[in-house]
Amino acid sequence: MADKTHKNRVSFATLGIDEKILQALKDKGYTSATPIQEALIPAMFTRADIMAGAQTGTGKTAGFTLPILQELSCNFVAGQHYPKAVIIVPTRELAKQVEASVGDYGKYLSLKSIVLYGGANFASQANRLKAGVDIIVSTSGRLLEHIKQKNVNLESVEYLVLDEADTILDMGFIHEVSSILQHLPQRRQNILISATLSGSVKRLATQILTKPKLIEVDSMGTSADTVEQIVYPVEKEKKTELLPYLIGSRNYQHVLVFVRKKEVADEVTKELNLSGLKTAVIHGGKSSGERTRALEGFKEKKIRVLVATDIAARGLDIPNLAVVINYDIPHVTGDYIHRIGRTGRAGASGLAITLISPTERVALKEVEKLMGKVIPQENLEGYAPEIEFKQKGARKTPKVDKKADGAFGKKKKKSTTFSNTKKRKTTKRDGFKVYDATKPKDDKKSKKSKRGRR
Repeated sequence: MADKTHKNRVSFATLGIDEKILQALKDKGYTSATPIQEALIPAMFTRADIMAGAQTGTGKTAGFTLPILQELSCNFVAGQHYPKAVIIVPTRELAKQVEASVGDYGKYLSLKSIVLYGGANFASQANRLKAGVDIIVSTSGRLLEHIKQKNVNLESVEYLVLDEADTILDMGFIHEVSSILQHLPQRRQNILISATLSGSVKRLATQILTKPKLIEVDSMGTSADTVEQIVYPVEKEKKTELLPYLIGSRNYQHVLVFVRKKEVADEVTKELNLSGLKTAVIHGGKSSGERTRALEGFKEKKIRVLVATDIAARGLDIPNLAVVINYDIPHVTGDYIHRIGRTGRAGASGLAITLISPTERVALKEVEKLMGKVIPQENLEGYAPEIEFKQKGARKTPKVDKKADGAFGKKKKKSTTFSNTKKRKTTKRDGFKVYDATKPKDDKKSKKSKRGRR
């Protein structure tokens, strides 16, 4: 959240945060605001629509939750608990994390909050909603389910926050969000938060926001300055061998490993456990309980390595995480920033390692283009690919002997059995000729004799 060590930053008291919330922040050891909080908190108090972007781990959550808590607390009437703020997030892990922050920052206030996500008991959530809550943190799908079941009324909502808006778009949840918007009042403050302000995010902003204030603290293609990045070229088949070697030989005690697919996540987890590294995995194929137990075990350092897909790990806040390893390049280039943003948080230093096979080099160039810099590479003896071709444009095209066979196999030789003369177009009569040729000659003679007798 906030940087606990920076001496030149603005205090939360200077930003207008009241005493009860300040006490809650002090309990967590936070006294000064990060750059995104310095810009976002005053903008929130103006009640204008906002589009904000900053790197992960810079404290965006507190930037929008603290003003909401303060404003709702000032206008709170005892006993009147109904939805006044809705915060929509893409994943259940992020939903739980954001709602936990709301609870921590507002623990001395009379406001009630709830977290909603799929996989949890629906009836229990419905009962809590009907009992009354002030702030809802939810995934879009589960909130829409409760709306359809008439478990919640959103007609009095004053704040709508779309957190990690780029991920909401990437995961295809925009249609669910659009349906939710139909149940909200026209007059409300809209806040769109994203780690990357891509073109699709800006297009979404034009549909939801009205004359928004743009807050962009850092360049969206740059990573945190506190994160050291390095790339290790490796043959694809040797990745499962190199990964435990790096973790074990360098004595990394707390490592988050990212992979593209859940099948690969399971395979990597199995290999790491066989190597003697206690490892757990989280991905979309795991139940909510399994994901929670794996994450809690990792946070408590009972588990040394956590393997995760991009969807499952989006928005995770893991204190003092020193090392992130990209087993492969993510499908969505912007997810690279989210991945490495899990380390180097709140001013701490971190290390981001990426394993690159020859087939991923073009994807690496896209990452470097997004970030505006070249990531240092280092070859490890016994793992680096034997042949390295120089980059030529967007593809790696090694020189090929012109006399050699083509890229799609042997060159087809021209046939010499047919003449070069142009073929005559066939007619219907040709069919009769073929038919006549197959008939016995005796039949033809007998027919002629019959015609002659007539």
